[in-house]
Amino acid sequence: MSQVSAAAEGLWAGGGSPYRTNSKKFGMWLFIISDALTFSALLFAYTYSRVSNPDWPTPFHFSPSIIFSSVMTFCLLSSSLTMVMGVHAMNNGNRKAAAGWILATMGGGAAFVGLHLTEWMNLIHHEHVTPFENPWGVPLFGGTFFAITGLHMTHVVIGVIYLGIICAGVMRGKFKAEDIEVSGLYWHFVDLVWMFVFPLVYLMSARA
Repeated sequence: MSQVSAAAEGLWAGGGSPYRTNSKKFGMWLFIISDALTFSALLFAYTYSRVSNPDWPTPFHFSPSIIFSSVMTFCLLSSSLTMVMGVHAMNNGNRKAAAGWILATMGGGAAFVGLHLTEWMNLIHHEHVTPFENPWGVPLFGGTFFAITGLHMTHVVIGVIYLGIICAGVMRGKFKAEDIEVSGLYWHFVDLVWMFVFPLVYLMSARA
């Protein structure tokens, strides 16, 4: 038995624990899980309100609302691709290329925010929809719509700032590949949330 124990101990000597994980990634995954629960609750509340209310409005015209939201979706999907390229470049030790791809990701996020604010202004000024009232007399529509899209847009803005800090650190040689991967997890999560918001909020409330 002692020989078996010694052999087993020898196999593990100097090795890493099988339960060891990167603290930054672990922290980000905990944040993503908690945030996913928040968005799930909001989307469930929105869907329940929509199904239970026969007077739920369909304010989104094909132009500009659906066109704008489709372009916004393209911007986020493209930014996910550039984020993947940034992580790949950093893993290969190419800091300059990684910084360039991160900047491109930030550009996609900034374009999304700009288009989203334009869409908001169109709804507020032309459709007269606000978080508290709308022409159809269904206050829950404005409240849930602006809460969900506003929270998501806030995440995108925070993500752009976060990536800006990461990009600056990469160019200075401060951050490592794992830092880029962690920021990529956040960005992909933000993109994934939008892939639920877009059909549930926009497409299902499109005006025929």
